[in-house]
Amino acid sequence: MKNRLFALASLILLSGCDKPVPEAQPPRPALVMVVGAKAAANPMALVGEVRPRYESNQGFRIAGKIIERRVEVGSLVKKGQVIARLDASDAHLNAMAALSDVHAAEADHALAVAEVMRQRQLFAKKFISASALDIREAELKKARARLAQVKAQANVSDNQAQYTHLTADRDGVVTMIRAEPGQVIEAGEVVAKIAGTKEMEVLVSVPESRITEVRLNAAVTLKMWADRQKSYTGVIREIAPAADSVTRVFNVRVTIRDADESVKLGMTAGVKFTQPNERQAAEFLIPNSALTELDGKKIVWVIDADRAQPREVVVAGLFREDGVVIASGLQAGDKIAIAGVHTLILNQQVKPVIEAAP
Repeated sequence: MKNRLFALASLILLSGCDKPVPEAQPPRPALVMVVGAKAAANPMALVGEVRPRYESNQGFRIAGKIIERRVEVGSLVKKGQVIARLDASDAHLNAMAALSDVHAAEADHALAVAEVMRQRQLFAKKFISASALDIREAELKKARARLAQVKAQANVSDNQAQYTHLTADRDGVVTMIRAEPGQVIEAGEVVAKIAGTKEMEVLVSVPESRITEVRLNAAVTLKMWADRQKSYTGVIREIAPAADSVTRVFNVRVTIRDADESVKLGMTAGVKFTQPNERQAAEFLIPNSALTELDGKKIVWVIDADRAQPREVVVAGLFREDGVVIASGLQAGDKIAIAGVHTLILNQQVKPVIEAAP
């Protein structure tokens, strides 16, 4: 009886140790994209504002009361044209007073010259001492210096009388006016702002991740949002040496070479930066999520015959908001995984799911 129970228990234990054969895992879906179809590195296009190449604040050199303003906002002015005038009464009185001082100094100088001539004749006849002649000589030098001083002051007074007329320093258009007739202003206070119309440029803000794509004196293509059918040529004139402390962008100024009358100040312009010659189809732009590291090397997972294969790539050093630029390691038509790349293993069977075009 015991032997039967022992045999039955052993049979039960042995039957419990049998494991079911695991079923084959189905291929896991993998989101992929085709390199070359949408991964080619496209030229950068940004939006900027049309601004004048030269723009300056205009103000009087002296204080006074404005009695006339001859321009309005939007007025076209020529270099030397009068913009506004100050009350010149005090300036003219100062000029007259300075002229009177000049006449008085000239009379003193003439008297000192005559006195020295007489003293020299007396000294030659031994009628006066050398010290007496030295005194007259010193008085002549003093009169001569005094005359030069009052003449310089008279010139300053004449200039200040002319400074009562505010004139434009260049051809352009009046973009701002801050003073009206009857207003008393201080010297240097801004009365108007004039923008030159001969040279126009576009101010565009380039993100710090894309600044390496901008080259000084490089050609660009511009289009105004008011008329997108017409294109203009431009050249990069200036690149800010430091990023803005608030926005963290670099201000780039592009000169418009063939601006016409339809280009107005303040317009919105699209700027398309031309790719350098050395960066052509050999480079591809892929999503940041497709790039990973394996054994210290940068790789992407290439899906070949529905199996994942790691491939080492060389990054061009341009990490952007829309992806990363690959310099070598990929070819047009390659399928690469762009999601969950950290979970893939060598030769893992996957079911490619092509990313839908936006």
